[in-house]
Amino acid sequence: MNVRKMVPLAVVGAVALVPVAAALATAGSGFKERTVVARGTLENQFKIKLRNSSMPGDVVVQKFVLAPGGQSGWHFHPGPAVVTVQSGTLTLDQDDCSTTTYSGGKVAVEPTDVVHRVRNLGATDLEFWVTFLDIPVGSPQRLEPETDPGWVAPAC
Repeated sequence: MNVRKMVPLAVVGAVALVPVAAALATAGSGFKERTVVARGTLENQFKIKLRNSSMPGDVVVQKFVLAPGGQSGWHFHPGPAVVTVQSGTLTLDQDDCSTTTYSGGKVAVEPTDVVHRVRNLGATDLEFWVTFLDIPVGSPQRLEPETDPGWVAPAC
């Protein structure tokens, strides 16, 4: 088939798909609320590794408000956590004493089994939302490193 015959055929095919696309993009109905509670930008590339997908896992969404000078204490998660900073500045300390800060509208990813803490070094409340992924069913989303007899708190 030559190019002159292919172009009109492609146009006819595309026009025929418009009603199908419109039907798939129709607005929903019956919602009483669809509020976005937190949104942020994940700037760097990242990988999220989940356990074997043939196993069930919980997803937990939790809101945190941390007062100025507050901190989470050292902890880790049994699955990855996506942290969206709504307002304030979140300081994320790793157990190797490296530190990264995230301001309102930014997103951090906390990998599975990595010991860390969150601090609010600012003068206003820090609000952030965490989506914990792939938590073993019924298990807590936060684990304490003190349960490992060999763990020593970093001197950061």
